[in-house]
Amino acid sequence: MKKIIVTGCNGQLGRAINEIYSSDNAYECINTDVAELDITNIEAVNAFVGEIKPYAIINCAAHTNVNGCETDVDNAYKINAIGPRNLSIAATRNRAKLMHISTDYVFDGTAENPYTEFDTPNPKAVYGITKLAGENFVKEFAKEHFIIRTAWLYGDGKNFVKTMLGLADHHETVTVVGDQFGSPTSASELAKAIAYLLPTDNFGIFHGTCEGATNWADFTREIYRLAGKKTTVQTVTTQEYNQNASGVIAPRPAYSVLDNYMLRLTSDYRFADWEAAIAEYIKGL
Repeated sequence: MKKIIVTGCNGQLGRAINEIYSSDNAYECINTDVAELDITNIEAVNAFVGEIKPYAIINCAAHTNVNGCETDVDNAYKINAIGPRNLSIAATRNRAKLMHISTDYVFDGTAENPYTEFDTPNPKAVYGITKLAGENFVKEFAKEHFIIRTAWLYGDGKNFVKTMLGLADHHETVTVVGDQFGSPTSASELAKAIAYLLPTDNFGIFHGTCEGATNWADFTREIYRLAGKKTTVQTVTTQEYNQNASGVIAPRPAYSVLDNYMLRLTSDYRFADWEAAIAEYIKGL
């Protein structure tokens, strides 16, 4: 049985990965979160990976609090950049594949067409800057690596969909930005893509999001329609929304739609449309 170390196992994607592999007798997930493995400690990572000797490492660990990264810069670099570096070094030393999860925030959001893997990153927020640094370390130190950039993820855990459903229980109207565009992506859909790519030698950078695009306000309307909620969605601009927000607000990419171009070029794998994926998710709730 091939062993797969999963970091960030308690997050939405980590749980979805475990669900995918739970019925696959060829693989065993070795689950770690910060309590089991500090990925920012190179000695700890080398010792742990050397003991397990895994077939692969799937790195789902990240400092994903976008606003928090703006003020917690050192930890953002440690978790989003140094952590992937350490896992990459250990993966190469132990001849393991590394699957690293990255983000749409590596782009500046000024495009008018979906970003492909061949477009040049230009992150504006600390979160995106540190995630890009992590990508670069993976490319430098992991001999056999996959980097998958995803966006607007939801699954088993705290996420935008559940937040909006919770608000609908106590509000007749909610205010949501309508000028940020992306592709809502189910963690289970992303986990399927990871399980598809991992046994292959199709290494490199991939975009991995559900097909199609929307904005946060229209996404919320679809969530409410599917859930049978009568709550009204009031659309506002990012600028209007931020005027009423407190604390440090990180810059958000206005347009971060990712084109799964490399998957189309190199494989037959296709993600579900975002509408189909959110319908499946709501039904499961």
